[in-house]
Amino acid sequence: MSVLMPTFGLSVPVSGQFALPKPVISLHPPWTTVFFGETVNLTCKGFHSYKPEKTKWYHANYRGEKEEREILGNTLKVHEPGKFRCQVRGSPPSDPVHLYFSTGLLILQAPHSVFEGDTLFLRCQKQGKKKLSAVKYIWNGNTLYKSNKSLDLSIPRASLNNSGHYQCIGFMDKNHVLESNPKVIKIQELFPRPKLNATAFQPMEGSSVNLTCETHLHPERLDTPLHFTFFRDKGVILSGWNNSSELQIPIIWKEDSGLYGCGIETMTHSVRKHSLLLEISVQRIPVSQVSMETQPPGGQAVEGETLVLVCSMAEGTGYTTFSWHRENMKESLGRKTERSQRAELEIPAIRESQAGGYYCTADNSYGPVHSEVVTITVREIPSNRSNLMGLGAAGGLFSILLLLFFCWSWRKSGNNFQEEETRSPPNPASGESPRSICPAQVQLQPLYVNVQYQEGDLVYSEIQTIWLRGEEEARASRTSLEQKRTSIVYSEVKIQPSTNPAEEVSRSKDEDMECYTNVFS
Repeated sequence: MSVLMPTFGLSVPVSGQFALPKPVISLHPPWTTVFFGETVNLTCKGFHSYKPEKTKWYHANYRGEKEEREILGNTLKVHEPGKFRCQVRGSPPSDPVHLYFSTGLLILQAPHSVFEGDTLFLRCQKQGKKKLSAVKYIWNGNTLYKSNKSLDLSIPRASLNNSGHYQCIGFMDKNHVLESNPKVIKIQELFPRPKLNATAFQPMEGSSVNLTCETHLHPERLDTPLHFTFFRDKGVILSGWNNSSELQIPIIWKEDSGLYGCGIETMTHSVRKHSLLLEISVQRIPVSQVSMETQPPGGQAVEGETLVLVCSMAEGTGYTTFSWHRENMKESLGRKTERSQRAELEIPAIRESQAGGYYCTADNSYGPVHSEVVTITVREIPSNRSNLMGLGAAGGLFSILLLLFFCWSWRKSGNNFQEEETRSPPNPASGESPRSICPAQVQLQPLYVNVQYQEGDLVYSEIQTIWLRGEEEARASRTSLEQKRTSIVYSEVKIQPSTNPAEEVSRSKDEDMECYTNVFS
């Protein structure tokens, strides 16, 4: 909430410019009715921070005669009745003050101006040295106050209802009663009932709203400090009493709809007023364009790992209920209600049987909106045949280097490693022994068939090789003529248009397969 100081115009616009407000006349003593022959001091108070050098006074007596004079300073001594105004440099004339000089025996004295919240002080005054023994005050024809102890009457925190006709009656003894002339007293309004204004009466949910509590002080009381408060539905206090006439609601929600109001009071708590209630109806933006994404992306899940379904919407405000579903199943996989445009659902340790179509819905009280169906595929993790096999699919660079180093180490040490390498079929005419480690009828089987190969890649395969040995050597080693061994073969891929993918994987640089084999028992 922003804290802004209340601003009340100390100046009024005149023809596009600003002029000083009217000065105010104060009286000493404060009464507008005095006995003939007494003196009243009138002081012209402007809204300057300094005392004016000269003041212009206007006097109109009850005979219709007018007088205008300029004096040094701002105080004028008055001995005669009439209507008085004053003016300081650059300001308009003040409101008039009416003075009465009475020749009667009893007068009712009251201040020149009384504002709501002030104490209305009345005095029943007798001329001469002899005192009154009791007084009675009449208000609108009814006895308001009677006392033989105090001759004055004070009404604290006067309101507009205290305006009316007043008169006092003085008692000197049982047979001697005096009556004053009636006097009309009007309690003036300090400030009118405040009005609450808002930047929007039907704001969109999620937007900000500024509230302003507006009023204006009487020109004679522009220096009166005020406090403000804001509330909703007569019970929810939005802002405690402070000196800011504005309240900012940074984010307003549908639940904030209701009747709003504001209050203003003086710092002395003598006057407090509330505005009429103003209805603010917050408009909710319906959900639209719901979509669902997955992590990992593309709906490609791995068996045993966590699949995250992310449901989001392009538009929509307020509390939204997200729900996730599997296609052709009524039950919801999960629900979340959040004040957000995005929510996630985790499916831990997903299984291959959970593959299929998934979708989500979002609803913020206007009905659920569905996303499109996303097909989830669950890929089985390949089983590891040996520690070497676990180096990774398609043989990354690290796996290739490790395998080559492994083969080199075994060749160097000679541990159960065949010394021969065959790059071409044996020549029977030369008498070579058919001990080829790459028999002609061996067919490579790629370890990972879902990999896209490119020319020049190294491909690892698992093959079953048959070693051909002489019968005598076989008997000596107590083995059969054919011994099966599991080997790892890698070959360079050579792409040829006329071959199918399986042939492309197993084809080497030459027409015949060229391979390097490590043999493990």
